[in-house]
Amino acid sequence: MNKEEIAPHVKEIARVLEGKVKEQDIEKDLDNYLNVYRMSLEASKRHIVRKYGGDPNSLTKGERKLLSQLGLSEQSVDLLVRVMSSNTREVMVGGSPKTIESGILADENGNTVKFTVWDLSKADLKAGENYLIRYAYTKEWSGQPEVHLGNRAVVELRPQDEVKVPDSVVVPQVGGGYSAPIVAKVADLRENMNNVTLTGRILALKKKEVETPSGKKAMYTGIIADETGKVEFTAWHDFGLKDNEVITVSNAYVKGWKGIPRLSFGERGQVTRPKVKMPTVDELSRAVRKSIDELERTGGASDVIVTGTIVDIKKGTGLIFRCPECNRVVQKGVCQVHGKVQQVPDLRIKVVVDDGSAAITAVMKKEVTEQLTGITLKSALDEARETMDPEAVGHRFEEQLLAKPIEVRGNVISDDYGLSMNVTEAKFIELDVRTEAEALLKKIEVI
Repeated sequence: MNKEEIAPHVKEIARVLEGKVKEQDIEKDLDNYLNVYRMSLEASKRHIVRKYGGDPNSLTKGERKLLSQLGLSEQSVDLLVRVMSSNTREVMVGGSPKTIESGILADENGNTVKFTVWDLSKADLKAGENYLIRYAYTKEWSGQPEVHLGNRAVVELRPQDEVKVPDSVVVPQVGGGYSAPIVAKVADLRENMNNVTLTGRILALKKKEVETPSGKKAMYTGIIADETGKVEFTAWHDFGLKDNEVITVSNAYVKGWKGIPRLSFGERGQVTRPKVKMPTVDELSRAVRKSIDELERTGGASDVIVTGTIVDIKKGTGLIFRCPECNRVVQKGVCQVHGKVQQVPDLRIKVVVDDGSAAITAVMKKEVTEQLTGITLKSALDEARETMDPEAVGHRFEEQLLAKPIEVRGNVISDDYGLSMNVTEAKFIELDVRTEAEALLKKIEVI
């Protein structure tokens, strides 16, 4: 890209950084990442903002969500929905009467959610009509999200054929608490969802016995998958489940661990065996390719593939030493828990991968590190002895990795530090710049 083409992007970065960095410095960095390192435009912009202490998420435009993807505290979300029911009523707000509108929204997947319009001058939603709603927000009610439209909301009437709600959708009554049924794919699952219906194939199944206050109880754990991904499940009742069978689970709920959803269902749940076409076990066992932005929305996932560019090398990459008791990384032979120990050498890579939509920390253990770099633990130790510098291997890794396109596979978790992947497979790739550019243009046209 030439100077004129990157000028608007320089101004956007400067805006996000609130004028803390000169535009000529931003322009120099952006030109370097684009034309020297050959990074994508979106990844370059995000890396520059992060480099100067800004928030890369300020660069991204919010994407439209399905109702099943809604969190309990969304701040700004776009929805394409049909209004299934709508009525107005008067409530007291700050001691004064106010007329609001409430009802039920549905989307093309048959999911439903309650809505409230707080400013009727901004929106007046009619039953039976389709709308594109922008800048809505959500709040929790009885463990479920409710959609709210405030004074920032923008509502656009859309054609009838844009949202085709299944005839089987049951519209819950508005008023009081309710748990709207959610027909979901694995990719839609998120922590704290209730009344979930999901169809998939069982890839693994194991029976366990656990101690409960009422004595020993059998539970069944395993993995269920559809074409969008895999999820661990726990059945607290004997439904006669079998490996490889296709089932539909109803009235299930979702718990999670560090953002990775886990499906559970007990005696109140229902299991049926629908006669539907479903990919084979081999097909479903393959990892599903995801964008990092998708993973941010769901909070984590099992066995996914991410493609992006390595934009940062984290501290602790290279030759490290661990405690033989707890496996923590030690400094100068001292473990923070066990004190002075006989340290165990290890290799590790910790990098930040950016795909242009968001970034993720990828952590690679010894086996993956050796396969990716061609540097073994033995050769790393030999080099450290020869150079008298344990960090020498880390410098070599940095030369090999920084600004390189890469594909990584593994489980993704979410915590206070953001998304991170425990990588099971990794390989360098060649990016198709033309295909990337065409995809970006299509995305811009949609927005």
